[in-house]
Amino acid sequence: MIVDEVARRFGVTNWRQKDQARQALIRERNVLLVEPTSYMNLSGVPVRLISSWYRTPPERILVISDDMDLPLGRLRMRPSGGHGGHNGLRSIIGTIGENFARLRVGVGRPEGGESIDYVLGAFPVAQRDTLARVIVAAADGAERWLAEGTERTLPSVNAFRAD
Repeated sequence: MIVDEVARRFGVTNWRQKDQARQALIRERNVLLVEPTSYMNLSGVPVRLISSWYRTPPERILVISDDMDLPLGRLRMRPSGGHGGHNGLRSIIGTIGENFARLRVGVGRPEGGESIDYVLGAFPVAQRDTLARVIVAAADGAERWLAEGTERTLPSVNAFRAD
């Protein structure tokens, strides 16, 4: 959802499927948007393939992921770090190391039921307004990260509260 919003802002309409990922090039910014199409637990494979092909060091990569340990409506950006129990981040760290920026998007924890159903399912109607604000704020953060880097983007992203 967030990658789609960034793509929309830059007028991206042409996506291609390659290396287990959906990819779109924003030529005027020399930016490649990548959305792995593999299982989340295998996200590191397309990230490694694409970053190797384009000779992109981990320091120039921003990974956006959901985070059940953050409440819905919160964002957290870090310049590097561990996986925090997130299997997609674990896979990426296993292939390119920990030295990449990450933007974690809070989705909260389910009140019951399976975590997998919660993160892959549709958000309840009552949360959709909050979700819309989160998508805009996360896309704003990604766009600012592209222009200014992690350290200058951290304060505004980490201060965001959708409630």
